[in-house]
Formats: sequence, structure tokens, C-alpha cells
Amino acid sequence: MRATATWSGTIAFGMVAIPVQLYAATEEHTARLHEIHTADGSRVQHRRFCAAEGREISYSEVGRGVALPDGRMLPLSEDDLARLPLPTKRTITVVGFIDPKGVVPISYDRPYYVAPAAGTADRPYALLVEVLSRTGLVAMAKVAIRSRERKAVLRPYRGLLLLQTLRWSDEIRDPGDLAHLVPAVPLSDRERRLAEVLVQEMVGVDDSVDHDGYAHALEQLVDAVASGDEPAEPPPQPELAVDLMTALQQSVDEARAARHPTKRSPKADRQGK
Repeated sequence: MRATATWSGTIAFGMVAIPVQLYAATEEHTARLHEIHTADGSRVQHRRFCAAEGREISYSEVGRGVALPDGRMLPLSEDDLARLPLPTKRTITVVGFIDPKGVVPISYDRPYYVAPAAGTADRPYALLVEVLSRTGLVAMAKVAIRSRERKAVLRPYRGLLLLQTLRWSDEIRDPGDLAHLVPAVPLSDRERRLAEVLVQEMVGVDDSVDHDGYAHALEQLVDAVASGDEPAEPPPQPELAVDLMTALQQSVDEARAARHPTKRSPKADRQGK
């Protein structure tokens, strides 16, 4: 991992202060598709254009501003933003400790590794990692990153602290009328039992699924098109059973065969007789 800190500050909980730095915990490896002019294949560029003056401007002429209710734009300089009266600009303020189950999964946003930034941070940092590991709790905190204040959780991860920002509750859309798309359907006991058997047969995930199939397929397509070859046909979609019980039984049989290749399913034994 390229160790470039994206944020420096302090974790504060109670009277304890821990100087830390944040490092991006994830990165994308997806192949990028560029915008091109279809007539000649040249790259399309997006330029900074001032509508009032009718001309392209340089990056040095670009600033930031806020739209006022009357439509006017209020410019804000870097000095203005530096005086922002926000205590979390340089402090990860711990507001409490909670069970991680209390964090709604849909609210999770971006993860950061947290590392101690000074020798004086080593002992309280190690203590926070250990107490979170022993209690199974996470620290709920507030922090400002890239000009935005966020809720965040601190949790232990492979001997480190991991900070994961959270979306505010008003940023999460209510499903609203989507609920009516899920009608109340009576389920039989047999359907429930067979579905539970299928879930138990599929417990666990093989590490082979941890790859980006789209990126690999795109590489194959690019190689074929660049060399003038005919791109490979996409694999056929599996035929799905229409009847629910039939689909469940076939799924259970296939899951058992995959997990226990040498064992014959009861259904196969019945068919063999």
C-alpha cells in the first residue's frame, strides 16, 4: 500500500488524545472507459468555461462559492474556509461506544486505516485497539474530511484501527412506495424448510469469487477488437425453473453435489433405481 496520509489530526475520547493519520483503505482497479468522438476516435475533453465571459478559464482562476437564496453566488476563499468554526476539522471526536449491530449497513461509506502519528500515540492507540477488540464495541465519532463533516465508526481491524465514515440519516432515501411492490405472499412450511436447507448447504464463500469479472471480460474484449478477432460470445444465461419448489429442490441437489462431489443425492439415488 502506498503510504500517503490523506488526513492528520487527533482522536479524542474523554481526556485521552491520540495523534493519528488517515490512509485510504481501498482503491479501484477497474479498467476505465474514456469518452471519445465516435467519428474519429479522438478523446473528448471537458474544459472549464465561464458562461459570463464566454471563454475558457485556467484552473488558477477557479474558486469555490455558495449560492445564496436570492440567486447570487458568494465566493469563499481558502482563508475563509480555514476559519470554519468546526471542531472536527482536525479531531476525530468520539461521542460514545455502541454495539456494531446498531449501525445500519446502508449508512456505511468510505474506509480509512488509522495509524499513530507520534511516539506519544503508541500506548493510547494500542489500548484503544485492545479495548475495542475485547468488548466487541465500536466507537461512534464525528470527523471532517475533505470539507465535509461525517459520522464515523472506529473499529479494530488486523491490529489496526479502521475508521469508516457514515452517511447522515437524512442522506438515506426512504423506500417509500416501493413496499407495495413486495406483496404479502403466504408461504408453506415445506417451502420454508427447503429454503433453509438450501441456505445451510450454501454456507461459506469460496475465495475464487473475489475478483472483478467485468475487468477481465473487458480485457478480453479489448484484446480481440485490437487484434481484429471476433469477440467471444458471452456465456449463456442459466435456465431458471419456473416452479418455486422445483427450483429449490434443484438448487439443494446442485449445492450438495458441489460440496460433496462423491456423495449422491437422495434424488439421484431414487432416479438410479
